[in-house]
Amino acid sequence: MGVSQRRAVKEIGIARSTHRHKSERQDDSELRGKIIDLAAARRRFGYRRITWMLQQDGNAINHKRVYRIYTEEGLQVRKRRRKKVRLFRKPLEPATRPNERWSMDFVSDSLANGRRYRTLNVIDECSRESLAIEVDFSLTGHRVTRLLDRLVWCHGKPERLVIDNGPEFTSRALLTWSSKNNVFLDFIPLL
Repeated sequence: MGVSQRRAVKEIGIARSTHRHKSERQDDSELRGKIIDLAAARRRFGYRRITWMLQQDGNAINHKRVYRIYTEEGLQVRKRRRKKVRLFRKPLEPATRPNERWSMDFVSDSLANGRRYRTLNVIDECSRESLAIEVDFSLTGHRVTRLLDRLVWCHGKPERLVIDNGPEFTSRALLTWSSKNNVFLDFIPLL
């Protein structure tokens, strides 16, 4: 066309060094295969841990290079889905004797300075007696099981507990306690 290189890059608006640049990128096919194999074998490992594993094998490799290949291959760590306990529920019949059915629930409020506190209330549905009210800023599943152990020692063991689907009630601690003590957990259905 008869246009000099200097004039052509000036018209396009790029630097001459950019036009003359030769890519020195190495062939990533072998490294790509290793990363895919490690990600398949260790599904919960992200690119940082895979980089560390490759470096432990003696590869002098940069984490940015591993990240580029990792994202190009779509190997992002999948988020775990939370397992939910689903129990089917029948309509409740009125309790006819003490310790047949206890109900538990949390109530929260705040102090004058704005700090929130919670109360765990346990009620015997037959006698309508409040068996316990536990008050604290944080009530975990282990704390709930300790309270239930104390109530079982004082009042005897209930046949079933009516509870909602809060994290303290669906925790492993309460599920273990109920199976150990042979108490049925009656979850209120989600709407």
